[in-house]
Amino acid sequence: MGEERRVYSSEFKKEAVELTKTSGKKISHIAKDLGISVSNLRRWCRNYNEYGNNSFPGHGKRIPGTSEEEEIRRLKREL
Repeated sequence: MGEERRVYSSEFKKEAVELTKTSGKKISHIAKDLGISVSNLRRWCRNYNEYGNNSFPGHGKRIPGTSEEEEIRRLKREL
């Protein structure tokens, strides 16, 4: 059967992103050292750059941002 999906804590993700900024190593080396895929680490970096500390709230649900973002989400649900 298929592989079981691994779940990473928000702290782990933030620390992994921080390593990409401070270690001077390539993302591929960091991902290999941590035992994660390069695509996961790149996605985490993109999310962190876009949302900052609100990037990894858990269970796939973003922490509410601006009222404008909330309005957009509400309208999408209505559609």
